[in-house]
Amino acid sequence: MKNNYVRLKLKFLQTVLIVLTLVSISFACKKKGVDFIPDCGGAPKSFSIDVSPIIQASCAVNSGCHGAGSNNGVGELLTYTKIFSVRSDIRSAVASGEMPLGGSLTNTEKNAILCWIDGGAPNN
Repeated sequence: MKNNYVRLKLKFLQTVLIVLTLVSISFACKKKGVDFIPDCGGAPKSFSIDVSPIIQASCAVNSGCHGAGSNNGVGELLTYTKIFSVRSDIRSAVASGEMPLGGSLTNTEKNAILCWIDGGAPNN
């Protein structure tokens, strides 16, 4: 009888340990804290063609977060000059998945922004 109790207790502890391990792995694999690594092969990214439309749609005009008069985070993201001046913050926020709030970017969109920044963020 005592052996069955010990076995049952060990089985319970083993189950608890497995569940805790799975929960820990689940939290460790969350989006935040794991930076997206861009694939910058191919043609260089263009600000006007590749980057600006994404930022306008996901960050500034359509989202309302970084539009005209914004004081959120880095403020307005409406011009090349402003975007260029905060490119390091943008890179960090996009790579970490922190931005855009309440939404997400596709891998293609992330690649465009990060590769443009990594390529020197030219005004092209």
